[in-house]
Amino acid sequence: MLIVPEREIADLMTREAAFAAVEKVFAAMAADDAYNFPVVREAIGHEDALYGFKGGFDRSGLTLGLKAGGYWPNNLEERGMINHQSTVFLFDPNTGRAKAMVGGNLLTALRTAAASSVSIRHLAREDARVIGMVGAGHQATFQLRAALEQRDFDKVIGWNLHPEMLPNLEKVAAEASLPFEAVELEGMREADVIVSITSSFAPILLADHVSQGCHIACMGTDTRGKQEVAPELLAKATVFTDEVAQSVSIGEAQHAVAAGLIRADDITQLGAVIGGTHTGRSSAEEITLFDGTGVGLQDLAVAAAVVDLAVEKGIAIEVDF
Repeated sequence: MLIVPEREIADLMTREAAFAAVEKVFAAMAADDAYNFPVVREAIGHEDALYGFKGGFDRSGLTLGLKAGGYWPNNLEERGMINHQSTVFLFDPNTGRAKAMVGGNLLTALRTAAASSVSIRHLAREDARVIGMVGAGHQATFQLRAALEQRDFDKVIGWNLHPEMLPNLEKVAAEASLPFEAVELEGMREADVIVSITSSFAPILLADHVSQGCHIACMGTDTRGKQEVAPELLAKATVFTDEVAQSVSIGEAQHAVAAGLIRADDITQLGAVIGGTHTGRSSAEEITLFDGTGVGLQDLAVAAAVVDLAVEKGIAIEVDF
């Protein structure tokens, strides 16, 4: 079995490689060449932690495995480590033997950012110039860096429940030589693209906060009860997702479906746009929304790419297992 430790990931996986891996696996999912297993996600009753498993099998890429991990909210303050902790395990689909164990913390951040970035590439207007960020935590910086590579943006605007965190976004904007402006939620009407990345359990972004022609990537809702945007916004938009089953059960669409505002049949896999079986955006005025729930196949795709790179560079640790 091969081991790629967390400490090696930053020197192996780039945003470009993560984008390519996620885009490819989304297309495979829409073509029924890859599928995800049911998600297990539980509050364990210790340290206020959420722990679970995401897995799947990609027939086209012969990638089989799972990611184990979750969210420990006390880590940063009490232990000086990030709150999200995970590890990816890959198995040989021909024999079932363990193939690789890969540090999943940075990979999770990169693949989540890649998913919203893929949605921007395929759904945002070509003339999008202002990007809005709802949320300014650790993951938001990954989201913004990846998003800025997809359009010729000339301004970043941002909102966060705790405004003292907004310099995180301002720093990334400065890296790209772009101006940054802190706004109230009503100010998001200026944005051509909005990325929401919070851990909210109540709607933050409302339908009247979004202008016609905007593309929204909702990336924070991945658990029952979580919610970043008002259900009425999904009813107003054309909704895309990574996986429909997760979208309606643990994603942003769970609330709109429960309210009877949309149905599962109204939601399209982003992979169908990538694969050319759906046209995607149909007009400059259309509001498009990507419900990024985070599927196991994303984790497996980026982990498999990292293993290949680690072997190529002689970094992978081989153990008899």
